[in-house]
Amino acid sequence: MAEQNFKNHIRLVPMFHYVSFTLVTFAFVMSVIHLVNALMQSSGRLNALAEVCLTSAVILALWYARAFALKAQDRAIRAEENFRHFIATGKPLPGNLRMSQIIALRFADDDEFVALAKKAADEKMPAKEIKAAIQKWKADHNRA
Repeated sequence: MAEQNFKNHIRLVPMFHYVSFTLVTFAFVMSVIHLVNALMQSSGRLNALAEVCLTSAVILALWYARAFALKAQDRAIRAEENFRHFIATGKPLPGNLRMSQIIALRFADDDEFVALAKKAADEKMPAKEIKAAIQKWKADHNRA
């Protein structure tokens, strides 16, 4: 596996991010077209409406499956990084850090983590700036 860094750390799963969403979007568009045709012909409206409802439910299920997994992972990251900061300093992470900042800080090596966390909190650095400021990248291959 290639060394992880700022330029290649984003993880995409093609079958999930591209294929499944493309297929369900196609099915949704076709179901809407079918519904419009059914409304114009005054027949098959119930079946066409059921298709739109079903494809909408699949879109919502895919969206929330991703959102819920990321939310759970974000909570774990917050706990891990807070514990990491506590081990290094005896204090929890600064309370004004946003979740996106904490997620970005997880890539910082232990040598620069505490200083970068303080800088991020004091200067309200965006996550992208935090990641770009990291000198020694600590890979995270387990992100969902």
